[in-house]
Amino acid sequence: TTKMANQEAAEIQISELDLLSSMFPYEEEFAVTDQLALAELKHYVENESAEVPSSKVQFILNVKTEVPNASTVEFCMSCTLPFKYPAVIPEITVRSSSLSRSQQILLNSDLKTYLMQNFSGEPCILSVREWVKDHAAAYIDKDLSSFSMTASDATKSEVTTFTRLWIYSHHIYNKQKRKNIIDWAKELSLSGFCMPGKPGVVCVEGLQSSCEEFWLRIRRLTWKRILIRHREDVSLEGGGHAEIQKQRKFPALEEKCFDAHGARGTHMDLGQLYNFLEEKGCADIFQMYFGVEGH
Repeated sequence: TTKMANQEAAEIQISELDLLSSMFPYEEEFAVTDQLALAELKHYVENESAEVPSSKVQFILNVKTEVPNASTVEFCMSCTLPFKYPAVIPEITVRSSSLSRSQQILLNSDLKTYLMQNFSGEPCILSVREWVKDHAAAYIDKDLSSFSMTASDATKSEVTTFTRLWIYSHHIYNKQKRKNIIDWAKELSLSGFCMPGKPGVVCVEGLQSSCEEFWLRIRRLTWKRILIRHREDVSLEGGGHAEIQKQRKFPALEEKCFDAHGARGTHMDLGQLYNFLEEKGCADIFQMYFGVEGH
């Protein structure tokens, strides 16, 4: 039955992720960027009655490789596992600051060809990582003047992803953390807001790669509990600056304090938070955070 096939796919995904985290224990090498999707997947495997997960598991694998002049270059593999994986091909994009845009497009198109030709319905993330480790560096020096696809075609065909992350923390009081959140959002051109106190709420929106970088940095700080409650991804054809601006629901990232009350002025007025989200067209998020209908 489909249910059994789905359970099996989910179990295979979890064991592959376990393997990756045991092989690459450091955050710098391997990090799940959507903890909620992973929690949903585990819940689905453990509970017969569980709903099919609503979001796909997404993670980052960083691969360091030597280039001929003996320096090391880092490639970042952004991976998304479709729910039916390994029966269907995973979505993988490789990025590196050492690649020009057209070199990156060529690398990703060759990687896709490699996947299409070698994919057998078995877990394949490690073999893709090997392929990247062995082949990616060669694209750095590729002279693409003879490459048939012109840069403007390349730009047209590359899809930019706009992401909005809704992060939940047990509490945010620390001044340094609050400063980091604002400074990093600014540096990465992310907009959104941060509500300090207990609980702490952070929303960032902008380019997918910038949101993922922000999440990696935030997670490295010490927290009692922090997770991505919800993630929105929108594919933008052509994805120029104007397209991205159009998707934004917030101006630059700023701290929002909603009439703090409570002993240390740490508890925010959630009714005001709800009204603020409603104004921005994000009222449904309130329920995801607090499990209750706002009003």
